[in-house]
Amino acid sequence: MSFIMVDIEADGPIPADYSMICFGAVVVEPSLSKTFYGRLRPVSEKWIPEALAVSGFSRDETLAFDEPGAVMRAFEAWVAEVSASRPMFVSDNNGFDWQFINWYFHHYLERNPFGHSSTNLGSLYKGVVKDMIAGFRGLRRTRHTHHPVDDAMGNAEALLAMKETLGLRIRLE
Repeated sequence: MSFIMVDIEADGPIPADYSMICFGAVVVEPSLSKTFYGRLRPVSEKWIPEALAVSGFSRDETLAFDEPGAVMRAFEAWVAEVSASRPMFVSDNNGFDWQFINWYFHHYLERNPFGHSSTNLGSLYKGVVKDMIAGFRGLRRTRHTHHPVDDAMGNAEALLAMKETLGLRIRLE
């Protein structure tokens, strides 16, 4: 199984009514050298200024981003290229990140290369350390900047640290 850490930035809380502005992905492997970054033109006229501000982009900037279908086709091709076997979507907050990626894949491609499953990094960490209030963020090396590749990288580092220092059994391809 190929584990792909994903992080997204959006201009609101739900897909279709609001837009995924950009996302990043990193293959979880020791080199952390395989990355993807996509910036998507908004799909809705609605947006929340405070939500968009997290991404660091203005509304005018996002209107010049790439056509979402093209970005999702490129992401699907990248996932196929970097996955030796079935890809597994992993995210710090998969309740948020997954809903956008899944909606965009199904809306534009009528399929999702990740299937119907995802893994939540925070929940995984809580189980590994057997503490429902524990947080994994201290395992990141890359600073959390809200650039989605940086954030996916830091989360991938945390997953690798769980394997190396906490004994998480995970086979990386």
